[in-house]
Amino acid sequence: MKEEQVILVNDKDEPIGLMNKLEAHQKAVLHRAFSVFVLNDENEVLLQQRAHQKYHSPLLWTNTCCSHQRAGETNIEAGKRRLYEEMGFETDLKELFHFIYKAPFDNGLTEHELDHVMIGYSNEEPNINLDEVENWKWMKIEDIKDDMVQNPSIYTVWFKIIFDEFYHYLEDHKL
Repeated sequence: MKEEQVILVNDKDEPIGLMNKLEAHQKAVLHRAFSVFVLNDENEVLLQQRAHQKYHSPLLWTNTCCSHQRAGETNIEAGKRRLYEEMGFETDLKELFHFIYKAPFDNGLTEHELDHVMIGYSNEEPNINLDEVENWKWMKIEDIKDDMVQNPSIYTVWFKIIFDEFYHYLEDHKL
């Protein structure tokens, strides 16, 4: 199987090339990514626990799904594709904002991403892909914020960064 490639970008989100995903994470090269947050009618966020066999951050909790756009794919197309691949359902997504972050992992890899954050709404129960997702749960936004302070080690490095940006965006825009 051919290794997935990521889209290398500059700080203006202009594509400058492609690179194998693992190599991009080894070299900490800036690349395009996305993060999806699905909320239900109770204003809860659908969280996933990463599968135990993932090569980084196994069994840690994170946002509904996240990944990398493929060449020629829009942000929304990529978000919808990965939501279905990981969580087994579809919903409309809206891009909220993007920002750059850099987060090293304990295993020597580094996320250096220009992350497009999207939101969707659904009350559907996920049909998870066990190769990607170990478990899932709905959590109130305030409860996530509090739990991250009390139990930071159970969340992915990037989710702690992205959730803070997402939380402040919601505060500022009253979604």
